[in-house]
Amino acid sequence: MAGSGKIPAVRIEPGKNKIIIQLPCNKDLIKKVKTIPGRRWNPKGKYWEVPYSEGVIPKLQNLFGESLIVNPYFHLIALEKELSIRKYSIRTIKSYMRYNRHFLLSTGKKPEEIENEDIRKYLYYMVEKKKVSTSTLNIIINALKFCYEGVLKREFIYEVKRPRKDKKLPLSKEEAKEMLDATSNIKHKAMLMLVYSAGLRVGEVVKLKIEDVDVERKLIRIRGGKGRKDRYTILSEVALKTLKECLQKYKPEKWLFPGKKKDKHVSTRTVQAIFEKARDKAGIKKNATVHSLRHSFATYLLESGVDLRYIQELLGHKHSKTTEIYTHVSTKNLSKIKSPLDMLGGEEHPE
Repeated sequence: MAGSGKIPAVRIEPGKNKIIIQLPCNKDLIKKVKTIPGRRWNPKGKYWEVPYSEGVIPKLQNLFGESLIVNPYFHLIALEKELSIRKYSIRTIKSYMRYNRHFLLSTGKKPEEIENEDIRKYLYYMVEKKKVSTSTLNIIINALKFCYEGVLKREFIYEVKRPRKDKKLPLSKEEAKEMLDATSNIKHKAMLMLVYSAGLRVGEVVKLKIEDVDVERKLIRIRGGKGRKDRYTILSEVALKTLKECLQKYKPEKWLFPGKKKDKHVSTRTVQAIFEKARDKAGIKKNATVHSLRHSFATYLLESGVDLRYIQELLGHKHSKTTEIYTHVSTKNLSKIKSPLDMLGGEEHPE
């Protein structure tokens, strides 16, 4: 309103590789917008669009001055771009974006206002209130660290001590058998069998294609596993038999396990739900997840005397230290250790 002394607000919001500029019907502001290279008017949304590029926000701040209101989530555009450039998986990008959005929302602050105490309070909230697992908490720490140190170049003194991962026992061979026996659906059984018999991640089994199963060589090809690395793992004869029944019944065209839409593979959540149903039906009380089957695969190989380096290759671990976490659950060598009491050779107890 002319003569009121109020500065007309100009709001900018992040869009898909673009910036959305919302401004009132003001001749001076419209004139300024028209000086921006690549700007475009969106008649349906009734806003201006500007291509996003590094350094465009400071330029807009100089152009509109105090009238500009910047959405605090703008730095997430740079975050997503950096993650894509570094070839992070779609799953990792989504989780990093989600946790950074949630973090900002919980603090109610702008990115430049974030302090170490805000991060500590957020992590405490996620552990105490949301009861996130140790692995999830580590993902959150990595997401915040990547964003604030890697992208925004903030000089944080990261004083967050990473907790040790929870040591969960794998399923025994008997428990795994009970679960598989409790699964009547042939497609569901084939999925669980492949995870257990080949040590697959849940994200790997859902993305298997028909040509990834090498029947002749009894191998399964994993395309672009964790770390974007291809590898081969073993194909069980028993799993193959069940898989052939599954293929004969459902006749998939592309994905080994298609979802409701044939051009899409089954989701990881569906596989987790299948596992939980089988676990509960088998009466197993352990707090096990579908990943426990992969854990059991590694433990079984270790107890069977397979060299740790081969297990590392089959599991697709980049570092041997990751594979070594399975050694704490192996009972093979423990059973061979003699108690010092037993070594007394049946001597009589002293009076």
